[in-house]
Parts: sequence; structure tokens; C-alpha cells
Amino acid sequence: MTQALPSSLIVIPCLNEAAHIGVLLDQLCPAAARLDARIVVADGGSTDSTLAIVGERLKKDPRIVLLHNEKRIQSAAINLAVAEFGDGAEYLIRIDAHGGYPDDYCDRLVEEAQATGADSVVVSMLTSGNGAVQKAVAAAQNSKLGTGGSKHRHLSAGEWVDHGHHALMRISAFQAVGGYDESFSHNEDAELDYRLREAGHRIWMSGRTQMVYYPRASLSGLYFQYLGYGRGRAKNVLKHRVVPKVRQMVPLLVFPVVLLAAFSFVHWLAAVPLLLWASVCLGYGLWTAISQRNADIALAGVSAMVMHFAWSVGFWLQLLGLGSRRGVA
Repeated sequence: MTQALPSSLIVIPCLNEAAHIGVLLDQLCPAAARLDARIVVADGGSTDSTLAIVGERLKKDPRIVLLHNEKRIQSAAINLAVAEFGDGAEYLIRIDAHGGYPDDYCDRLVEEAQATGADSVVVSMLTSGNGAVQKAVAAAQNSKLGTGGSKHRHLSAGEWVDHGHHALMRISAFQAVGGYDESFSHNEDAELDYRLREAGHRIWMSGRTQMVYYPRASLSGLYFQYLGYGRGRAKNVLKHRVVPKVRQMVPLLVFPVVLLAAFSFVHWLAAVPLLLWASVCLGYGLWTAISQRNADIALAGVSAMVMHFAWSVGFWLQLLGLGSRRGVA
């Protein structure tokens, strides 16, 4: 006799995701039936056809629920969904609307949670894109130059980790530490992982499944995204008094290096660090394009520069208490 799986709550925070939400719901409904799960779409005020698409899907499947997220940000969306519909479910599964998933994604997460006893199962996040800019951004985000070798940016064989891309959490553990901190519009996942670890909960990096993330399709969108990431990391440092890792401290130097270059009129040496950084990034982009014989990713170095600079600016602005900004991740 097959033992029944514990029930789950699948939550999709979204905002203007008409291009993805319909296909995503169609893909998740069979998994929801297998896992006795409710699917909550927590919408932050979409102005495109997202709501209409979700409305059509929920008429066909009573497992789908549409929830209005007045606070708009993802951290608040998850907290609201758990507060409204978490009772009776053992696991929370977080799905990002702007991503791609294997059909058995939710099943594998639950299986690994049960097999390992983990309170959280995180996954590797591989980036893929269409068009020259998005492909270049994807190449940068999949590289050590762009992400500093972050574990969840590369495939894993399965291991205990400090942090990863959020996928599944035991609802009792989520509630025990107070859920996401809603003052975080970015980096809320790393902040929560810190509190989970401090409370004695364990985080497992899946070796059996992963997700694909579709990055920003413009450099301006990429800039503001990483500006928020930098702010979020600085908020984490200030809240928990933690020292940034080496891979995070290196890009912190980028904003000061750019400011230093402004004084190159006094002495040309002031521009040398900026020129070295730009040369490394641009050279990496060209080398990647040549080695992979793919001209579409020649801009990977430019994308990496945008990511480094925006992250550094965001971190320093938050650290110095300047221009506080909340936004949607």
C-alpha cells in the first residue's frame, strides 16, 4: 500500500506575468493533484492580462486560488498565502512566475524533504534567455564572473548548504521563525535562511531537480534588479551583523573604483583600477563568445559590469542610509 504524501501549499507571487502564468499553471495542476496541494497565485496588482488568465484557469481547477497582495513584494505574498491557506499543509512550495520547471519539480522536492528530513529544500537556478541581451545576461549570471561562484547558480549532486534558491520549506519551520521579513524587497530568501539556520533548521540543496530563470531582457532592468540585490545584502549585513563573503566583498569595490576614476584628471593612475576591471569583464565576454562560438553572448562582459556596478551602488547606498528604495523583486 502506497503511503499518502503530506499535503502542500504551492505559492506563486506574481506581477504582470501574462507571458508565463498560463503555461505555468497548466504545468503545475497535475502536480497539485498528485500532492493534494492548493495553488495560490498571490498577485501584486497586475495591469496586464495576468488576472484574466488566472481567472480562466481557476474556473477549470478548484485547486487554484487568486489572492491579492496589496504590499506587492514577494516576501509579503508568501507570508499572506501561508497565513490564509497554510493550515493543514506540511510543506510550502515557492514557485517564481518568471521561471521554468520540470514537470516533476514539486514531486522531487517533497521526496527529498522526506528522505533527508530537511526543513528547507533549495535548488540550483540555471539562467537561460532569448535575444542578444537576455542571452548575454544569462551567460553572465551562469558564470563565476557574474555570481562569484554562488552554489545555487550551478548544478549540485545534493548537499547541506547555508543558502540556495528557495523551493520548499516545512511550514512549521517557516512559521516558527516568523516567515519572510517584509521590510526586504530583495534578498529576503538569504535573510530567512540565516534565521532558519540560527534556529537549528537544516537546508538541503537538491541534487534531483532544478529550475530555469529567465533574466531581464534589458540592461536598465538588470541594473535596477541588481541595485535592489545590493541593498538587500546590505540590509542583511546590518540586521544580523554578518561579514560578507569574499565573493561578495570583491564587487563592493566597484563603486569606489568608479568614483576614484573621476579623479583621473588629477592623475591618470586614478583610472587604472577601473580600466583593469573593465578589461577583465569585457575580455571575459569576448573569450566566452569565441570559446562557445556564439556571438550572441559577446555582451556577457557588459552584463557582468552592469551587475557588479549596480550591486555595489545598492550596497553602499543602503549601508550609508541614502535613498532608501523598496521595489518589486
